[in-house]
Amino acid sequence: MAHLGYQQRRRRIAWILVAPALVLLALAAGWPLVRTFFFSFTNAMLDNPSEYEMVGLANYYASNGGDSSGVLVDSLWWQAVGNTLWFTVMSVGLELLFGMLLALLMNQKFRGQGLVRTAILVPWAIPTIVSAKMWGWMFHDQYGVVNDLLAKIFGYQAHLAWIAEPSLSMWAVVIADVWKTTPFMALMLLAALQLIPNDLYEAARVDGASAWQRFKRITLPLIMPAMVVALIFRVMDAMRIFDLIFVLTSNSEATMSVSGYAREQIVSYQDMGVGSAASVLVFMMVAGIAACFIRVSRLNEKEKR
Repeated sequence: MAHLGYQQRRRRIAWILVAPALVLLALAAGWPLVRTFFFSFTNAMLDNPSEYEMVGLANYYASNGGDSSGVLVDSLWWQAVGNTLWFTVMSVGLELLFGMLLALLMNQKFRGQGLVRTAILVPWAIPTIVSAKMWGWMFHDQYGVVNDLLAKIFGYQAHLAWIAEPSLSMWAVVIADVWKTTPFMALMLLAALQLIPNDLYEAARVDGASAWQRFKRITLPLIMPAMVVALIFRVMDAMRIFDLIFVLTSNSEATMSVSGYAREQIVSYQDMGVGSAASVLVFMMVAGIAACFIRVSRLNEKEKR
């Protein structure tokens, strides 16, 4: 009973400590979210949002005499969903792979280790807009360094239109995003690697375990919680991607994300109702994916117990 009372006091103190942050979060994010939900049920326009009529679910889906309208029947919306999911899978997958390799490298002791760790942070520290502009110049079809490197490697002039060609533009976005955000994944995994006691590796070596067996049986299980947290953050960021795509490819239909679709409706077409409906759907997608990650991680913890 005394132990139970101690745990209750700890939880009470924890809630008291996080209460101010929760209040600020509710004011900064909760109110705009509520307003977005509200406007998604109206026909409000951006030039005069105070005048509107309630239209129910018409911004999401409406059928009138065989003709359907709304975000859920817009082919451009589903193309944006496909672009976003493809970008998320490719970019986060590559970031996890390269981040793991960099974390394992930086976890080793070698001369210049501090310099390498500092250099790894440079792409992450560069603002996204600057990074997008830089990669836009590098992907230039005539004077870009990417095509120049391909020409030197393969021995022929390849004037690839990375930004203008629909089949290449999404790969250009993925490459730029992987370059910028891999350091985040690497640092998260490095922090977890440094918490693993060296005694475990020494015992495994004595038992004759190979490097792959040590990684599979010791490293991977122990860094899994940090990996799940990093994946949650990166997947949520990737699902909300907008600025990199907008600056690098001018939000073309070939690379349009769900956030870009919402911006197009609100800013370009001045339609707050449809744009808010799209924003709500983006929120539901991101929240659903985050909930799935958290659920899976909790199930794994229960199985270990």
